[in-house]
Amino acid sequence: MKYFTRLAPFALAALPFAASAQGVILDPNGTATSFLGNIVLFSNGVLIPFILGIAFLVFVWGMFRYFIAGGADEGARENGKNLMIYATLGFVLIIILWGVVNLLADSSGFAGQTLNYTVNTPTI
Repeated sequence: MKYFTRLAPFALAALPFAASAQGVILDPNGTATSFLGNIVLFSNGVLIPFILGIAFLVFVWGMFRYFIAGGADEGARENGKNLMIYATLGFVLIIILWGVVNLLADSSGFAGQTLNYTVNTPTI
């Protein structure tokens, strides 16, 4: 039960990603251009925001450990401070990575790519 209560919020947070994965039509020809365009779209639309969200949660957890859980314990406060520093460095690295991906996409002609989202309804 303890494992379930820790895993349930993350599973619920990931539910929209599973729902948006339904009904995506890829290029039937399977060209390299569409494949690379889909990789760029996935990294910009799903991967980078997801990692930014995790970094934000780590930062909030570090604040909690520093201000609330640390109290008078200097070791716990130091751990919280380190978590906040690492999360801030993570933010910077993620934003740099996002910029590099967009720079490569713009320079190679993948800027403005869109995926065709359709809903495949079952027929009777």
